[in-house]
Amino acid sequence: MEEAKISFESDVKAVDSLVEKYGALRKEIAKVIVGQDDVIQEVLISIFSRGHCLLIGVPGLAKTLLVNTISKTLGLGYSRIQFTPDLMPSDILGTEILDMADNSQTREFRFIKGPLFANIILADEINRCPPKTQAALLEAMEERAVTVAGKRYEMGNPFFVLATQNPIEQEGTYPLPEAQLDRFMFNVWLDYPTVQQELKVVKQTTGDYVAELNEILSAEEIIAYQKLIRKIPVPDNVTEYAVKLTTSTRPGRNDQDVDDYVKSYISWGAGPRASQYLILGAKCHAAINGKYSPDIEDVQAVAKPILRHRLIRNYKAEANGVSVEDIIENLLKR
Repeated sequence: MEEAKISFESDVKAVDSLVEKYGALRKEIAKVIVGQDDVIQEVLISIFSRGHCLLIGVPGLAKTLLVNTISKTLGLGYSRIQFTPDLMPSDILGTEILDMADNSQTREFRFIKGPLFANIILADEINRCPPKTQAALLEAMEERAVTVAGKRYEMGNPFFVLATQNPIEQEGTYPLPEAQLDRFMFNVWLDYPTVQQELKVVKQTTGDYVAELNEILSAEEIIAYQKLIRKIPVPDNVTEYAVKLTTSTRPGRNDQDVDDYVKSYISWGAGPRASQYLILGAKCHAAINGKYSPDIEDVQAVAKPILRHRLIRNYKAEANGVSVEDIIENLLKR
């Protein structure tokens, strides 16, 4: 693993530097991507928090362009994998081939790395590939390494997976199990652009305009900022709020504090990983906004994309048209 070689005078100076770099990143990405401010923020928070994103939106909302643009501004290697029903684990991890040894007299097995060995991975339509291949990808996400023929191979550092799903067409898909969904830090919803934003997109993409993107951050700087996020102190009341917010989503608790609203509409709540991501996300959200420690508002700012894919509604919620967003809003208000 490559270690960070960037150092700062103090953690305060490091946070100030992160704010400056984040502003420059947003400005550079805006040369290509119109709107989608919340999406860009959540993707960048994921990167600085060493998390992964699941991006859900209909085709044509610039998901691929967004990832490509971010990879260029971050100076990272980018790989796009189009997931299909016939995609096998070796197609993304790589495979061993029998090749001539260095002495040119014997043959030996040599590992050829697959497209997964990059810094930023776009797993396009992850729910279209069979569970075996999904599991191979998600193992790499969690372990940041893969094992092929008994040998362990480390992934790039930093390593970030952005997986996409189409919410409309579900034929011929293999939905991700809840245990695998839980490995994604954020579940990000992309919406259609406004009329003004779409006008700008059309004018920008149907002419001869070509944006020149500059590299704002190097891999070493990203690793240094990832370590900085871990060092940011969190007040006890903020940690308690994050944990209580997570535990309040669990209808099966034995204590008497389970809310009737939760009992009525949720069959399964969020696990401990949600509490961890709420704190990490709050730390990063505070840092990019120039704060040296997160508060409860920072936890609330990242709560929806973190909890969205970790709550399972029951039949009553579906029958009454109560969405996961409604449930989270209700919990945040209380």
